[in-house]
Amino acid sequence: MQVISIGPLVFAGDRLAAIVGIGAFMAATSILSSRLDPRVGRWSTWALLGGLIMARLGHVIEHAASFAVEPWRVFAVWQGGFSWPWGAAGIALVSAALVRTRRAAIGAVVSLVIGLFAWNVMWQLTSATPSTPMPEVALERAEGGSVVLTSFVGRPVIVNLWASWCPPCRREMPMMAETAAARDDVTFLFVNQGEERTTIEGYLNNENITLSNVLLDARMDVPRHYSTPGLPVTLFIGADGKLRSVHVGEISREALTGALNRLLAE
Repeated sequence: MQVISIGPLVFAGDRLAAIVGIGAFMAATSILSSRLDPRVGRWSTWALLGGLIMARLGHVIEHAASFAVEPWRVFAVWQGGFSWPWGAAGIALVSAALVRTRRAAIGAVVSLVIGLFAWNVMWQLTSATPSTPMPEVALERAEGGSVVLTSFVGRPVIVNLWASWCPPCRREMPMMAETAAARDDVTFLFVNQGEERTTIEGYLNNENITLSNVLLDARMDVPRHYSTPGLPVTLFIGADGKLRSVHVGEISREALTGALNRLLAE
């Protein structure tokens, strides 16, 4: 997955594709509602809402055990997590209720095709992840000394780029620490971006978070190497040291587990 920067905004490829697809869909319905049937415009609003709500609901149901522990995360839609088969069912239900004429049906179908086409084009352009090798850069350890990142080649590695001033980094960190402590089949590296050792230690102590492999990237060499602006970023690296996938922004427990399973299944 590529990371796309547009001015000060940073998008993961899948989210940019979704935004482009939704934008094309809404633009198409705006045009077609004036030329075919005004009800196409009303249908599009409810279809979008119904599709998104059902897609989120489906994701929550599919991961009910995880959400039962932290029910507030049902509303944490910024983390991602949508079941598109459920979303399609939501659109179908709205369409069955609101699309009553042949002209409205034509407008709905054409709008959906245009939106899906725009999404697919953007997805194809941004979905590939370059197989970037780990950089041969030496980083300081929080406890003292230094380590070269390529020394971790030989087993799967998860690299989390973070900073204590970053709100989404702080939100995901307890879950990341818990997952890292529970796994012995993958190495987690928590690479802090540009902060002093005392700042890092103060944050971890205040939040009662215990981490292994906290590294200091004072010059921000790692995000520069992988071309990943913004924080937090989670890099999934294979045992051969090559990048497999990238998650931009706060990561959910389900997304982390899914990416880990795909990485270990290689």
